[in-house]
Amino acid sequence: MSNTLDNVFGMNSQALEVWQRRSEAIASNIANADTPDYKARDVDFRQVLQQASGESSNLELATPSPGQINPVQQSADQLKYRVPLQPSLDGNTVDSQVEQSSFASNMVHYQASLSFINGTIQTLRLAINGGGQS
Repeated sequence: MSNTLDNVFGMNSQALEVWQRRSEAIASNIANADTPDYKARDVDFRQVLQQASGESSNLELATPSPGQINPVQQSADQLKYRVPLQPSLDGNTVDSQVEQSSFASNMVHYQASLSFINGTIQTLRLAINGGGQS
């Protein structure tokens, strides 16, 4: 069933999940803006999109010994640390203005993906109902 939905909605359903994870990460950054030694984190959307589309520019590592990290189990959408624009004395790398801007931008992308999915659903309803003709 999931494969069928992926065919219908394309990458928008996967993008919606990534935008959701990213909004949670940014909200966490904003909430911890005053926490000493807190490191701002974010989702690398480009890397997640490459993984979802089957493209990969990285070579897979061999894991010949037990106990080594299996690269297949490591997901590309793990949170990455954000490089601070200006260092702070307490070690916190959160820049509130950057985070708020990123959050607003992320919400626009989330709403766009949601609109595409809603448009697809409306088109499917129209096709199922026969174009509204009785």
